Amino acid sequence: MTGTTITPYLFFGGRCEEALEFYRKALGAEVEMLMRYNECPDQPPPGMLQAGFEKKVMHASFRVRGVPLMASDGCDDRSNFEGFRLSLIVPTEAEAQRAFDALADGGSVQMPLTKTFWSPCFGMVTDRFGLGWMVTIPGQPS
Repeated sequence: MTGTTITPYLFFGGRCEEALEFYRKALGAEVEMLMRYNECPDQPPPGMLQAGFEKKVMHASFRVRGVPLMASDGCDDRSNFEGFRLSLIVPTEAEAQRAFDALADGGSVQMPLTKTFWSPCFGMVTDRFGLGWMVTIPGQPS
């Protein structure tokens, strides 16, 4: 039996390619694989895709700082990132600030980076795609 993993799979409602490029610039993401619906050997059933989605991303796998994530445009232009956030843990305050600022560009800040009882630097931001992030430095505040 192989090891079990859980990998977040994000649906960007028609904006997947834009999101991948944003995360490449903002966080240094590396796209490992990308397939469009029109490249798939098994075409989706009639009516499954929203009109105009034929060249959208069916599946992509990418890494942010070595952490695997998967993504797609989904089958329509709906996207709903509610009930969770991705936690980005970085080693220095400078890296936290850079990542936080990049993610906040075009998004919204829920909690600016600040010292907390669990971290010397923690903040919450929602990026331009509606995906929530928590940026933190591990350890006790000084």
